[in-house]
Amino acid sequence: MDFITEKDRIYTTDAEGNVLAEIRFLEAEPKVFCITYTFVDASLRGQGVAGELMRLAVNTAHQRGGMVTATCSYARHWLETHKKQG
Repeated sequence: MDFITEKDRIYTTDAEGNVLAEIRFLEAEPKVFCITYTFVDASLRGQGVAGELMRLAVNTAHQRGGMVTATCSYARHWLETHKKQG
């Protein structure tokens, strides 16, 4: 699966351009990236796509010299259970 990374989101689409999975994050404070939204289409659920989006978002924040927080409930839970990566 190919993901597209933009300034404040990472996502993938189907052949028609419909978003199938997405994570949004903003720089809430300097070098503090807050994940505000995650979405995975029902057709992809249970395949680890949301976890992959989280890993990509965390890596993106780290590459930008920052850390990660979350207001999204899924992201908060994921960060809690993957403390080494957050």
